[in-house]
Amino acid sequence: MRNRKTLLLIFLALTVLLSSCTVSRSCGASEPQVSSEPVSSGPSSRVLVSQPSPTALLAPAGDFSGLLTVHFLDVGQADCILVRLPNAQTMLIDGGSRSSSQTVLDYLVSQGVGSIDFLVITHPHEDHIGGLPEVIDSFDIGEIYMPRVSHNTQIFERLLTAIQDNGYRINASSAGTVILSAPDLHIEIVAPVGDSYRELNNYSTVVRIAYGNVSFLFTGDAETVSENEITGDIRSDVLKVAHHGSDTSTSGSFLQRVDPSYAVIFVGANNSYGHPSQDVLARLLAAGVSVFRTDEAGTVVMTTDGVTIEIDTLEGTR
Repeated sequence: MRNRKTLLLIFLALTVLLSSCTVSRSCGASEPQVSSEPVSSGPSSRVLVSQPSPTALLAPAGDFSGLLTVHFLDVGQADCILVRLPNAQTMLIDGGSRSSSQTVLDYLVSQGVGSIDFLVITHPHEDHIGGLPEVIDSFDIGEIYMPRVSHNTQIFERLLTAIQDNGYRINASSAGTVILSAPDLHIEIVAPVGDSYRELNNYSTVVRIAYGNVSFLFTGDAETVSENEITGDIRSDVLKVAHHGSDTSTSGSFLQRVDPSYAVIFVGANNSYGHPSQDVLARLLAAGVSVFRTDEAGTVVMTTDGVTIEIDTLEGTR
């Protein structure tokens, strides 16, 4: 019976993925609107980094606060990123593991999150989706983006059930998909480029957010195969290092193309995988990138007005 249910859910997932429909609640809720020195590791370290002024940073309209804030949550050997957009919308990229689900829920509540306009699921590994069923059951969700790939695990089945039970549909993640485009704010999926990979990690949804003259690249667990396929502009001030700093990712050529000033690595303290790789750390150091590790810094919060980046490290969140 369980095998039949699993196959049915996987079939349903593939069906909705191929549809690429706009997400909405079945109850009829309205659709969403569209050269650096390492930072010290005190309880709340802060650095202000100037970027060249954009040629024309237009005055924000509507509910724009003028700030984009990215929270890299300390969820151990897992990924979870909360993005507060300058138009008051909210994006969540991954949801940590099952063991960190309450940490994610508590953090979202502490930040006053009432709903999530954009939910990006990079790929169906447990350390990226484990906490999402509880998030989906607890918050109103706007659009959901997920790659066209299934995974025969209980947590993936639980994720699909939560999406289905709440009346949501899924947009398929693929390179060239624009999630949001507004004056001086552009959010686009740049990978996966292909649709068939041997490694599940290479299906990872890779998202680039550009606000004014500041940009972020969120890579999931994308490996070098996926990195090499990306053809779009991926230059970014901040790089979320893929796959917890594993040497499967962040090749020298990819790092050269991104050319970041800062990098964030999601990694659990004393993890059994040996993450992050010393080779990756050496490449980042050689490129002059300031690295923030969640096992050392705790939650990392970056705030930008499109011109400068302010960084807080919050060790107390561990």
